[in-house]
Amino acid sequence: MSHHHEHHHDGCSCEHHHHHHHHHEGQHGRLLLIILAAVLLGVAVAVEKTLSLPLWALLLVYLVPYLSVGWGTLKEAAEGLLSGDAFNEHFLMSVATIGALAIGFLPGAESQFPEAVFVMLFFQVGELFEGYAEGKSRESIAHLMDIRPDTASLLDDAAKSIRQVSPGEVPVGSVIVIKPGEKVPLDGVVVKGASALNTVALTGESLPRDVREGDEVVSGCVNLSGLLHVRTTKAFADSTVSKIISLVEHATEKKSRSEAFITRFARIYTPIVVVAALLLAVVPPLVGVGGGFTVWLYRALMFLVVSCPCALVISVPLTFFGGIGGASRKGILIKGASYMDVLSRLGTVVFDKTGTLTYGQFSVTAVHPQLCDEHQLLHLAAHVEHYSTHPIGTALRAAFPDEATDGCQVCDVKELAGQGVVAEVVMAQGKKSVAVGNGKLMDNVCGAWHEGCGRQHEGTVVHVAIDGTYAGHIVISDTVKADSREALVRLKQAGVGKTVMLTGDRREVAAQVAEQLGVDEWHAELLPADKVAYFENKGKADGGYSAFVGDGINDAPVLARADVGIAMGGLGSDAAIEAADVVLMTDEPTKIAEAIRISRRTLSIARQNVWFAIGVKVAVLLLATFGLATMWLAVFADVGVTVLAVLNAMRALRA
Repeated sequence: MSHHHEHHHDGCSCEHHHHHHHHHEGQHGRLLLIILAAVLLGVAVAVEKTLSLPLWALLLVYLVPYLSVGWGTLKEAAEGLLSGDAFNEHFLMSVATIGALAIGFLPGAESQFPEAVFVMLFFQVGELFEGYAEGKSRESIAHLMDIRPDTASLLDDAAKSIRQVSPGEVPVGSVIVIKPGEKVPLDGVVVKGASALNTVALTGESLPRDVREGDEVVSGCVNLSGLLHVRTTKAFADSTVSKIISLVEHATEKKSRSEAFITRFARIYTPIVVVAALLLAVVPPLVGVGGGFTVWLYRALMFLVVSCPCALVISVPLTFFGGIGGASRKGILIKGASYMDVLSRLGTVVFDKTGTLTYGQFSVTAVHPQLCDEHQLLHLAAHVEHYSTHPIGTALRAAFPDEATDGCQVCDVKELAGQGVVAEVVMAQGKKSVAVGNGKLMDNVCGAWHEGCGRQHEGTVVHVAIDGTYAGHIVISDTVKADSREALVRLKQAGVGKTVMLTGDRREVAAQVAEQLGVDEWHAELLPADKVAYFENKGKADGGYSAFVGDGINDAPVLARADVGIAMGGLGSDAAIEAADVVLMTDEPTKIAEAIRISRRTLSIARQNVWFAIGVKVAVLLLATFGLATMWLAVFADVGVTVLAVLNAMRALRA
């Protein structure tokens, strides 16, 4: 099993590889900087030991490694101050290290230059892990270009020829030709021909849509069976496909971002530490407790330097890094630590229906014969549909796999657009004329039959007539995935308050699936924009974080908009995988509960690390306040805590 996942991942990573190229370069750059600064620090220490330089000259020597590794942090801290978000982790690091650099200039205090550089180095190592955990950045919507049709075949009446042009160049009102198997490049109206269109990618409607002259077609559908001539009604920029792409681009901006764990922590911790240090410098000398102003200023600066949470800064990102690794071994790809945070606190999970809770493929769900037995009915229907490209034909053939080998012949196949297929089947018992199709076809070929047949089923009803007599019907519908119900039960156990199903499919179909699965609420016949709107309104009403699970192109905007978008990676479209924050490589809905569990576990390990580090920290700070701790004790305690915390973080890997 694990082998299978690994294989999946390779497939995925090379796909993502080129987008994240620049991102990895940033990581490598940071790693090189850290190594360089460490070397420079060594050089600076050697210079200090061998040459007896005056203090200011020594400061300049140490400033080289300090600035080379800490420049980015200082800049972030300054930006934070200017934008009013002062108490971030960068500010804390900057204050502490500048404090350490300044201590040496107090009369009677020894200099702490190496420590300042060391602390900054430590922080950068933590940032490096954080960067790797955030790793799979999701800026590129490049994969959406896959649904953008590349060319359109423009019919030139004058020259009676067809030329390939880019969809953007087709003027409104001109005629384009769409062959079977091609994507519809622009919205328009059929002027000639009849066909079935696969609209699953756009609307999530599982049943193909039959179109004939006068019907509208939308871009992004796939033409299944016939040759169509379409008069365009919209320019490419206004076509359905372009709208979906722009929906995705805007949806991401509205997402409620979960703060990174360390940032949330720094917001509380930094002000406490800074205020405590200020009080420590000012209050004791004013009250007249032992030692002069210099002693307490020294202790206050020490307090600041010691308070630097290096252990946290390294172990927390590492914990997330481990958790993400552990999840990916289970076939769950989480694209960053902040999404783990959201997963651990989900209140609502919203599902798309087609392809997510259901397989998104047709199969025969019921057979109701009237003339002959079930076997015979399926047998004949499968023969007639032998050459059909329609998904219904595929489903009938799948239900009767041995039709190819039973020696019956099929001839005179006639496809009646929008009605069905009529053919002669030559069997051992003689020749029968068989008609397979919808009610309209039945009206034409047999007199005595009534629409009441097959109304009790939700799904597509295919009627069969043999030699002009009604023979029965076959119900074909999209089937629910084996573990969908289990997935919903597990989500409830995991404490998710509400499950919702949204779908572009017809109301009757949605109602049946919703009932089978027991979702809390459902909405049907939605367009991609309606699904996004659902989140806009819901987000305000419910509070708490919500996830959306989907797999089609039509889900891409919602995946980008939800607090956490979960895509089905096995069958899902590239657009959906790209827009999502979490990808389930195996297409099993039960993996969502698993992802929540892993996230919660990872967060609890991160919390253990925080409390452990703060405990040790407070002990050292108390010692420092009474002048008992040296800078190196502080650094040593921090390193010790970090090592233990890192070992704890490694537990997150074993998801």
